[in-house]
Amino acid sequence: MASTIFIQTSFPSKSLNKSFNTHFIPSFKLPVSLSFKPRTTLPRRYFSVRAGLIEPDGGKLVDLFVAEPERELKKREAALLPRVKLTRIDVQWVHVLSEGWASPLTGFMRESEFLQTLHFNSLRLDDGSFVNMSVPIVLAIDDSQKERIGESNRVALVDSDDNPVAILTDIEIYKHPKEERIARTWGTTAPGLPYVEETITNAGNWLIGGDLEVIEPIKYHDGLDRFRLSPVELRQEFERRNADAVFAFQLRNPVHNGHALLMNDTRHRLLDMGYKNPILLLHPLGGYTKADDVPLSWRMKQHEKVLEDGVLDPETTVVSIFPSPMHYAGPTEVQWHAKARINAGANFYIVGRDPAGMGHPVEKRDLYDADHGKKVLSMAPGLERLNILPFRVAAYDKTLGKMAFFDPSRAQDFLFISGTKMRTLAKNKENPPDGFMCPGGWKMLVEYYDSLTPSDNGRIPEAVPA
Repeated sequence: MASTIFIQTSFPSKSLNKSFNTHFIPSFKLPVSLSFKPRTTLPRRYFSVRAGLIEPDGGKLVDLFVAEPERELKKREAALLPRVKLTRIDVQWVHVLSEGWASPLTGFMRESEFLQTLHFNSLRLDDGSFVNMSVPIVLAIDDSQKERIGESNRVALVDSDDNPVAILTDIEIYKHPKEERIARTWGTTAPGLPYVEETITNAGNWLIGGDLEVIEPIKYHDGLDRFRLSPVELRQEFERRNADAVFAFQLRNPVHNGHALLMNDTRHRLLDMGYKNPILLLHPLGGYTKADDVPLSWRMKQHEKVLEDGVLDPETTVVSIFPSPMHYAGPTEVQWHAKARINAGANFYIVGRDPAGMGHPVEKRDLYDADHGKKVLSMAPGLERLNILPFRVAAYDKTLGKMAFFDPSRAQDFLFISGTKMRTLAKNKENPPDGFMCPGGWKMLVEYYDSLTPSDNGRIPEAVPA
């Protein structure tokens, strides 16, 4: 496990980049369609393989951290400015922005960026090129905060304990069109959308945008900070491992052997294409998730067991936490997930069934069509450089006693174990079929649900969002 879990290094200081006036990197695409047909379909000689990591959006990663020698000065400056108190999710977005996951964004969106994101799912750069941006990254304030800010063009952003987190400069305050934002991001205004209820419904009627000067790297002190590698640190790790391709797998659930089958098969296919050392970025989402999802700390324990049990190879796998909050906005959000991984150095992205989806909050059906996410990714503006790898359906093969790719010609031999079924088994301390999940990983899942058993007063403790 030691080769996969690394201690976080100090964050290199760079000068603050506030400009969108950058050169967009020309498209990097393999001259083939990556539909992942059987490996024998195309001989290796038909593929043209280029080594090296994909360039970030806008040509370089933004770095919004204040240089270390200036931090005390910035703290004193912040104490004299109007204050905006950040929610827990706001801090997570500061984290995302500060490390360059949303490059070339340099802060919370101003109105022009907000509208482009909302209506076009992309941002036009000063040179006329486009980068994908499908999810608004905005900061809401209420009437009283707007009044306190007055004519100031800078505000201090503070955490729940009033500690300065960042200074927002060259600010712009504009109306928060909540209904339009919700409708265009989620495709519905139905009640019960988790992120909407958590962050938008009761938020202020104004949005404030500007450039961020982040005083110090965001830390959570939860024992998991060593997994929170920035795009810069991930790229350094990929280069250290001599990766000539990086394929990313996002998840917010425990890893079962069907996931592992897909990831291992993807690596073999990349080797067959001519890559020498493709590296897997196993990238669990670490920001806000809805209360009935398995919390991040337990998911990380489970992922660790998957590597300890040899289901995935620690030598070719990098495990890191993606700090973004979860929207559950389906095809709109999956573009953000893919775009952020470009900035981390991934040139291949595995997309599955109903990515970033959820059940409809009112009706008994899925909120999104299960195939729309992968279709949208193949057409999304600004993602042309990213090679999309559609999820092959895996299920439990009763004849082999393990997870295998589904063969419709013998459908009766396969058992589909849904997430609901998996949770029910774990809650009841029952074992799934042998070969569904590694024993160590299943044990972690059972322990999590056992921690939610009724307390002395007969009530089940409420799950805490990650």
